[in-house]
Parts: sequence; C-alpha cells; structure tokens
Amino acid sequence: MKDFHRILEEKKVLVSDGAWGTEMIKLGLSAGETPELWNLEKPSLVKKVAEKYREAGADIILTNTFGANRLKMERAGLNENVKDINRAGVELSKEEAGNALVFASIGPTGEFLEPLGDFKEENFVKAFSEQVEGFVEGKADGVMIETMSDVKEALCALKAVRQNSSLPAGVSFSFNKKGEDFVTIMGGNVRQVILSVMEQAPDIIGANCGSVTIEDMSALAKITREITSIPLWIKANAGIPYIKDGQTFYPQKPEEMAEFAAELIKEGAKLIGGCCGTTPEHIKLIRKKVDLWRKEE
Repeated sequence: MKDFHRILEEKKVLVSDGAWGTEMIKLGLSAGETPELWNLEKPSLVKKVAEKYREAGADIILTNTFGANRLKMERAGLNENVKDINRAGVELSKEEAGNALVFASIGPTGEFLEPLGDFKEENFVKAFSEQVEGFVEGKADGVMIETMSDVKEALCALKAVRQNSSLPAGVSFSFNKKGEDFVTIMGGNVRQVILSVMEQAPDIIGANCGSVTIEDMSALAKITREITSIPLWIKANAGIPYIKDGQTFYPQKPEEMAEFAAELIKEGAKLIGGCCGTTPEHIKLIRKKVDLWRKEE
C-alpha cells in the first residue's frame, strides 16, 4: 500500500482521474447495464479506463466500484458476490496504475435512512463494510466516499472504512448552487455538511459532480478552506450537461477546465480531477497546469 499522506506532502498537489461512467459508455456500456459487473465480465475494458488515466498523468486512480454495494445491486435484481466485485475493481485499477495511488470508490446506496426511508444506519454500515472488505483484499491505497448528499449516509460509509481497514478515507459531497452558497439535495449547505463530517476526522474532504461548474468549485473550495485545513478534493463535471437527440453531452472542453487548475490551488485544493463528462484529455491538461504551478512555486 502506497503512503498517501507522504506522497501528498512531497508533491503538495495531486491530480486525480476523470469520469469512469462516461468513459465506459464509450467502450460499449449500455443504458441500464450495471457497470460494476464489468469487473468480472469484461475486465480488459475496465483496465483500459485506468490505463488511459495513468497515461494522462493521474496521481490517483479510482475504481469501478461506485455502485457496488449490496443494497444497490439487489435493487437491480442481482445477487452477485459483492466482495468479489469490489476486490476485482481494485485489482484491475492497480494492474494499470503504475506509480499512481488507487483509491477505491464508494457511492451512495440509492436508498434513504429512516425516517425518510426504510433503512437503519446499521444496514448502511453493513453494506459499505462488505465493499471495504473487498478493497482491503484488493490492496487499495485509500477509499473515496463520493457524490454524497446525505451526511448520515456519508458517515455510515466512513464508519465502515474505519471499522474494517486502516486505509485513508475521504468524503466528497455533491452540491448545487444556491445564491452565494452551495447545498446538497438534502438541503445541507457547505458549512453544515463539512462541519458534521469533520467530527469523524476524514483524511480528505471535498466536492464532486452536482449542478455546478468548475468556476463554481473555486468558490466552494474557498468556503471549505475557511472551515478546515485537511486535504481538499475537487472533481467538477465537464460543465452542466444537456440532452440532445436523446444523448447527454458535457460542454466544457479540456482546455477550458484546465485553465481553472491554478485558481483551485489558490483556493486550497490539494487534489484536483474531473467527474462526469471529463476524459483522459481533460486530466492530461490539468496535469500540465499543475506541473506548471509546481515549477513556479
């Protein structure tokens, strides 16, 4: 296992990878298909995504495990071995990562905790724990809990990581812009959400996805940095998506996104990558901007 904290201290800013879902669609993933099953059924294609991000210069590569929790899998009518899917997701990324760190991805269950839903916190912790057990077997370097909207669900995932591993763990929320602030779909603003999670001492905090642009992420980073000094993770979508002829498009070009790398660093971001719609080319150009910043420091 590579030492995340040591590497970050040495490099000061790390570049993460970009989108997985949209890249897998390019490789043939069809609507309604469960991406995580590719870890067992089409491993060579999963490795291709990791390979492209390694070639683009990413310091951190995630895994094809975002939705590989039992609650989500069972809702899709699947009774696969969840631990095997998560272990394989880590192993496939590690095979192609080279010197890059591999952080295993945990996404939301798609369910609600009581009183909004039927699930108790222990149900969520158990589902996430099964993923973490697979991550440990696959020898992940860390875990990223991402695209979260519910603080309680995020804390369940963080608890699962802490109970089942010694891996560094980050928590990243999905925000939408509301006036001068940003809120999750559950209604929590940045300050409320971050402070709630900080009580459990994550190794990384941040934001990804959401109905915000990379320009907005600079303002969001500034708010977050006023609250905490722990490493800040920022992964914006490639612009606000739109639908044309039944297809989803992300309008922001690699050159446009990369221009904001220095601004994000100025506002405190320590880990910069891309979310939905971003490609290896986006990451390649962000890598160049981060390297340029490092030379000028």
